[in-house]
Amino acid sequence: MKTYNELLALFNKALASMPLDRRPVGLYEPVRYELSLGGKRVRPVLMLMTYNLYRDDVETIMPVALGLETYHNYTLLHDDVMDNADMRRGKPTVHKVWNENAAILSGDSMLVLAYRLVCQTDDRHLRPVLDLFTETALEIGEGQQYDLEFETRSDVAEEEYIEMIRLKTSVLLACAMKLGAILADAPGDDAGQLYKFGENLGLAFQLQDDLLDVYGDPLTFGKNIGGDILEGKKTFMLINALRQADEHQRAELERWLATPVDAGTIGASGCEGPRPTAAEKVAAVTALYDQIGVRGLAEAKISAYFDAAFANLDAVGLPPARKQALRDFALSLIGRKN
Repeated sequence: MKTYNELLALFNKALASMPLDRRPVGLYEPVRYELSLGGKRVRPVLMLMTYNLYRDDVETIMPVALGLETYHNYTLLHDDVMDNADMRRGKPTVHKVWNENAAILSGDSMLVLAYRLVCQTDDRHLRPVLDLFTETALEIGEGQQYDLEFETRSDVAEEEYIEMIRLKTSVLLACAMKLGAILADAPGDDAGQLYKFGENLGLAFQLQDDLLDVYGDPLTFGKNIGGDILEGKKTFMLINALRQADEHQRAELERWLATPVDAGTIGASGCEGPRPTAAEKVAAVTALYDQIGVRGLAEAKISAYFDAAFANLDAVGLPPARKQALRDFALSLIGRKN
């Protein structure tokens, strides 16, 4: 079994040598730029690790791993356009370096390139691989649409939110693991358990991201905390705060959510006066979260999904020692030690 770092090094070497020398240069330069922005390469490495549970010749499936990562970065590129995001992994986004038209067109080409890479699968595995990859791509688009619709709704339920993050985030992790299992000719039951492992791990990971956006350390979280609060995003934290709050807490929460921040002349009440700073708004909403107890709710939900993921991994019909590298990787991904 290769370690995570060994597989990551193999993947990064393959990614660096991926041919993108087609013309016009203006179409493919943004593609190269997007793929160069880094990241943990979680999805392709998970796919390689899953394959490596059963087989050692991981280099033979590298085109599919490259396709998976190209597809993932295509979704990020288009997400940045939709969100009008300025930065991605500490660097300007594609549509800021070039423009929106270039980002959309280059993103479309990334999707086609991803399919071209995935189609390098051998004939025996091609149909199940394409079926899974295509279904996953459709689900991710569905999740993104739900996310957009939630922006204008005030009645999003927890179950709806969980389904949205499952589609938008978790299914690609699950797909990565099941692709590795399919390509390795793993037993069907194992492939199903590995899919569920990735799905539950993805849910735990996204909910932890929600939690860290409120309670994380900016130095280790990688970005300023409170972004979801300032954007009014319908996260697990906000949905449950509104659901659990008493009448007074709910009124305060809704007032703060409607309050604009930074310098201005009109206050939240409509009277003349300064607006609160972003930090003051984040602190006020966080204090309400503390009163209502949503941190504990989130931590319990994260633990439940995490425990479910490891129950899935335990059900995979391989010796525990064979699965330890995957277990360790998942523990590091979610920031837990056991």
